[in-house]
Amino acid sequence: MAPYTHINGTFYDPLCTPCPCLFFLVSAVSMFLNTLTPKFYVALTGTSSLISGLILIFEWWYFRKYGTSFIEQVSVSHLRPLLGGVDSSSPTNPNTSNGEADSNRQSVSECKVWRNPLNLFRGAEYNRYTWVTGREPLTYYDMNLSAQDHQTFFTCDSDHLRPADAIMQKAWRERNPQARISAAHEALELEDCATAYILLAEEEATTIMEAERLFKQALKAGEGCYRRSQQLQHHGTQYEAQHRRDTNVLVYIKRRLAMCSRKLGRTREAVKMMRDLMKEFPLLSMFNIHENLLESLLELQNYADVQAVLAKYDDISLPKSATICYTAALLKARAVSDKFSPEAASRRGLSTAEMNAVEAIHRAVEFNPHVPKYLLEMKSLILPPEHILKRGDSEAIAYAFFHLQHWKRVEGALNLLHCTWEGTFRMIPYPLEKGHLFYPYPICTETADRELLPTVFHEVSVYPKKELPFFILFTAGLCSFTAMLALLTHQFPELMGVFAKAVRSLWPAQLQSSLTHS
Repeated sequence: MAPYTHINGTFYDPLCTPCPCLFFLVSAVSMFLNTLTPKFYVALTGTSSLISGLILIFEWWYFRKYGTSFIEQVSVSHLRPLLGGVDSSSPTNPNTSNGEADSNRQSVSECKVWRNPLNLFRGAEYNRYTWVTGREPLTYYDMNLSAQDHQTFFTCDSDHLRPADAIMQKAWRERNPQARISAAHEALELEDCATAYILLAEEEATTIMEAERLFKQALKAGEGCYRRSQQLQHHGTQYEAQHRRDTNVLVYIKRRLAMCSRKLGRTREAVKMMRDLMKEFPLLSMFNIHENLLESLLELQNYADVQAVLAKYDDISLPKSATICYTAALLKARAVSDKFSPEAASRRGLSTAEMNAVEAIHRAVEFNPHVPKYLLEMKSLILPPEHILKRGDSEAIAYAFFHLQHWKRVEGALNLLHCTWEGTFRMIPYPLEKGHLFYPYPICTETADRELLPTVFHEVSVYPKKELPFFILFTAGLCSFTAMLALLTHQFPELMGVFAKAVRSLWPAQLQSSLTHS
């Protein structure tokens, strides 16, 4: 039998009756609170409001920069493992682990940054924009990626054997544009260097015609180097690397010459040059020349040839792009858009051709949901970056910048897009967790797009639109509530003092009642 506890002349059974020590403690705390003045409550509520306001500002800044709540991230990353939490997304059996690993691998590959096939000329277009507006259209990250591309495509290990190539190898690593241009002129004083002409055409030429003239000189020098290295490519790894470099240089020059013809209005000539280039170097798909060809064919309104190119490249085994998906949607929309009416379609239902067009639009929107707002001019366009992220805002800008005119040319195409594109999201209620026709939308696009796009004057499109985290709303409410209490206590100290005493008087009674019932 358990002994009884004797306190103040009363015996208590500790197994049945709660010890009154807790009541004494509550009474002491209540007496302490009764001695506090209204000034203390003003200071307390004011300090609480200030602290919660600082937390709110920090949470909002962190959310705008990184797209997630700092408190939630810390709790999930650090506190949850300490409390023994298990990640519900981890696979529970080996069968699902393989599928999720493949999905994660696909997600990582989709977050890869690609060279923009239709990138503008830095001197003749990007720099002209800077001169007129005073804004920098390219970010440092984007230009740094271009420098890495140039070093990969235009240099090789044997460049130090040729003085002009050795100078250009250093020039591609130079950050200062004027130093790069000076190095290119220095290389040309030694010999006709194809890569030096490329650099001058890209960065020093202020017009497309001047760039085309320099690229023609580069073509003459590049073809000579290519023929010489082609004969020696089997003599060793060094010659093979040199031939690979010369091949990249020649393909780049011909592609840019075709783009010059397209920009100068000689579209048929550009199409011929692109077709010849694709036949001569069919394995160099890294340049995505077919996307340049699609845009030129759309300009000629040669839709049969566009369909033929799509039949070759819109394959399940090949990486998709916004150009592929939205061009396929445009062709199917073209067959029905001129007679499409939402009211008529709601009465009689969609025909087979209309259903195919709507499904193609849904497919394109699922691949890149940022494009429709640019095509429908719900969001302003900027100059496209030199690199894009597939399924991201950067790819949407690059596509809409060149293809908006083609959608406008097809009567009713934009109207059909306007009426149907939002229906895609009804099929994919939670796009980050699952996909319908493609893999789930990767979560890494926003971070990469913020590095590629000039966020100073462009608001990066985010999909899906992130809602404010709970802790931001909670700290906002806490800040507002404590600030209101501080203001009321300062303005009406007697009234708030009576209210505080009334609240305090309820605590011991409620606590004693709950302990007694327990």
